[in-house]
Amino acid sequence: MDNAKCNHGGRRPGAGRPRTDSHLYAFRAGGSVAQAIDRSDNKSKFINDCITTALTMQPLGTVYHADRVKPLHLPYFDISVVAGFPIPLDNDELAQDIELLRMLCPNPEASYLIRVEGNSMIDADIHSGDLLIVDKSNRNPSQHEVALCELNGEYTIKYVHTRNGQGYLVPANPDFPEIAITPGDSFNVWGVVTYIIHRPRA
Repeated sequence: MDNAKCNHGGRRPGAGRPRTDSHLYAFRAGGSVAQAIDRSDNKSKFINDCITTALTMQPLGTVYHADRVKPLHLPYFDISVVAGFPIPLDNDELAQDIELLRMLCPNPEASYLIRVEGNSMIDADIHSGDLLIVDKSNRNPSQHEVALCELNGEYTIKYVHTRNGQGYLVPANPDFPEIAITPGDSFNVWGVVTYIIHRPRA
């Protein structure tokens, strides 16, 4: 009898639930959030998709209309500068005044300056804290132009690609997934990034 008891005791190799990196969470949802979850056939997938989308979206910081920016005139030297021997630029007679905002914003009445938060577009040289100039007069970006998009009430900076009739918001960072634009989504292109303003990086 003693030997029989020993055969039933202890942990058997391969027994039990296999280990995964997933975790079980319990939370309370109310109002419209609870109604949206209840309408979903696969609640776990719906919640995971919503969280993934929220993590992927490039949040925006402060938005300024270009017309609110004060005019700024800077001296401009109309010469070619190469990375070779230095060229003296201390002769004011060679300089002419230019309006910097007008040069960066050909359509100031349709342009906005937006501060970026997040790094989903770092391979497009857009980093958190950069200032973007967005032209709302262009709402048909090519796949190589960075666009400011609205997806279901949230704004994000992404490339817009279409493959086999399916639209995608494509990041410029391999750590972030693409976002498929489904027929049930509310989607609009809000404008195209024309300039990126940031300090030189080491």
